[in-house]
Amino acid sequence: MGNRLSKIATRTGDDGSTGLGDGSRTGKDSARIAALGDVDELNSFVGLLLCEDLPDGLREELVTIQHDLFDLGGELCIPGYQLIKTEQVARLDELLEKYNADLPILKEFILPAGSRAASLAHVCRTVCRRAERAIVTLSKLETINAEPRQYVNRLSDLMFVLARVLNRHAGGTDVLWQHERKRT
Repeated sequence: MGNRLSKIATRTGDDGSTGLGDGSRTGKDSARIAALGDVDELNSFVGLLLCEDLPDGLREELVTIQHDLFDLGGELCIPGYQLIKTEQVARLDELLEKYNADLPILKEFILPAGSRAASLAHVCRTVCRRAERAIVTLSKLETINAEPRQYVNRLSDLMFVLARVLNRHAGGTDVLWQHERKRT
């Protein structure tokens, strides 16, 4: 990296364009930059989740996910390049199985609520879904590898499961949607 990041304000984007990893430029409002921005926002929210009290082992798994998300951003930044591999998607499948194993079966919808950590996991889930939609949109315009889409799809599922785990870790349970609740 050397001195690459020593000058942050380059003014090259003042015209509404931004540089991609391959040296080309694109509009800051392009589908590629929208997807990249959503992945960056997701990574920031995962970083915020890391500020919370977490079960043993989860912190390191989330740090690994942050590195994966940085790789995913790199892949989106360099058209035609691949950084996200099937092994990273498989690791999320393993984490889903691990964390979902001891959770009770859901019979009702749950609200994105409970502990602060669980609520942050739900924010991560919803931002992840937005990133997934942006990647799908981009894939309709340009050729995109399947793994980034698969990765964010699994990650949103994992964040849902982690929200449930984190509510239990905080001494609570799922906050169930009460369909019969009177609304005034």
